[in-house]
Amino acid sequence: MATLVSVEQVEQSPSAPIEIEVPASTAWPLVLSFGFTLMFAGLLTSASVSVLGVVLAVAGCVGWFQEVFPQEHEETVPIVFEERRIATERRVVERVPVAPDLVRAWLPLETYPISAGLKGGLAGGVAMAVLACTYGLVKAGSIWYPINLLAATVYAQSLKLGAAQLNSFHASSFAIALVLHAIGSVFVGLLYGAMLPMFARRPVVLGGLIGPVLWSGLLYSIMELLNPLLASRVDWIWFMASQIAFGVVAGIVVVRQERVSTRENLPFMVRAGVEAPGIMAPREGGEKRP
Repeated sequence: MATLVSVEQVEQSPSAPIEIEVPASTAWPLVLSFGFTLMFAGLLTSASVSVLGVVLAVAGCVGWFQEVFPQEHEETVPIVFEERRIATERRVVERVPVAPDLVRAWLPLETYPISAGLKGGLAGGVAMAVLACTYGLVKAGSIWYPINLLAATVYAQSLKLGAAQLNSFHASSFAIALVLHAIGSVFVGLLYGAMLPMFARRPVVLGGLIGPVLWSGLLYSIMELLNPLLASRVDWIWFMASQIAFGVVAGIVVVRQERVSTRENLPFMVRAGVEAPGIMAPREGGEKRP
């Protein structure tokens, strides 16, 4: 056995020795590990196997300690000097292609403006509301049934409504459900606008089908805490169908919007897709942006 030392290390230390001492090779650790293996294997096979394992483990411990105490067993190995040369067979340097006007690389390089997420969230919210109200008509004969159930998430009075009252109109419950649904739709739509560019292939399938199914599974596990009334009366097949309707419609609306470059230094108005004279650069040929 020889030890490799670079030429730079020798130049830094001219008085470096030609030979060094290293711990001597020993097989006792393998004997010890094999003994422990037989000890535990005997618990499932036979006691004689465990006895053999104990004997080997004791022998391995004794032999290993004798390699260290009272004096360490060492062996002298020569030093072989090696000159390190860094070379490559490539003649062309590979470079990662990025947008030329970016200060640093951002992934994805293009994303949807904030307005795309808002449009997708509101469109998906309408599709989800239509399907939920359809469920109310089929289940209870009233479109107010799912609305009152949604309001029970934060409105304690909805929890006190009886079966007949859940099918009637309540202005307070309607207002609360409308606000909750609008806020949730907008935030999820913004999330879709940010995440869909990361899906290079079939973003609508991933965001419109797989995403809602995972989201429905999460809500199923915590619905009892969020809304006990909804958890006791919800039809999860209709619930998942409404989530999928939201995801598909929101995804289609978002992917049809024009992408913008992902740049941190762009003003907020430009990233939101809002016309901002003096900030947005004119198009080629002097055309004005619509």
